[in-house]
Amino acid sequence: MAQVRVIKKYPNRRLYDTEISSYITLEEVRQLVVDGEEFEVRDAKTGEELTRSVLLQIIAEHEERGQPMFTTQLLSQVIRFYGDSLQGFMGGYLERSLQVFLDQQQQFRSQLNTMMGQTPWSMLNDLTERNMDMWKSLQQGFLNAATSTMKVAGGNKDKDKS
Repeated sequence: MAQVRVIKKYPNRRLYDTEISSYITLEEVRQLVVDGEEFEVRDAKTGEELTRSVLLQIIAEHEERGQPMFTTQLLSQVIRFYGDSLQGFMGGYLERSLQVFLDQQQQFRSQLNTMMGQTPWSMLNDLTERNMDMWKSLQQGFLNAATSTMKVAGGNKDKDKS
C-alpha cells in the first residue's frame, strides 16, 4: 500500500510537499486532486489535519473566477442543512449522487468514443473512405448505365442494318 502524500501548511499559508521537497501552490494541489493523487494537508506545527479546509479554499477560489459551478440558491440550501437533523445524511447523499453522475458521464464518454472512434482524425478518415466508396459506386453505376445504353444502341444499329 502506497503512503499518503503529506503536504505541510505553514503559518505563512505556504504549502510544502514533502514528497518532492518543494513548496507548491493551491493550483498544484488542485492538480493533485485532478490526477487522483492521495494526499493530506497537515499543519506544520501542530500536525492538525487541514485537507478539507484547503480543498474548500480551492473550491472558493474557482467559484470566484470564471464560470461558477454552485448557484447562490444551491449554496444557501447546503448551508441550511448545517445544524439540521439530516446533516449527517447530506454528505453521504451528495457523495453518492456525484458518483452516479460521474459513472454516467464515463459511460457517455465511452459510448461517444465508440461511436466516434478513438480520435477525430479516425472519424474523419472513416467518413472520407465512406464518401470515396459511395463516389466510386456512383461512378461505376454511371459507367454500367452508359455501357448498357451503348450496347443497346449498338444492338439496335445492327438490327437496322439487317
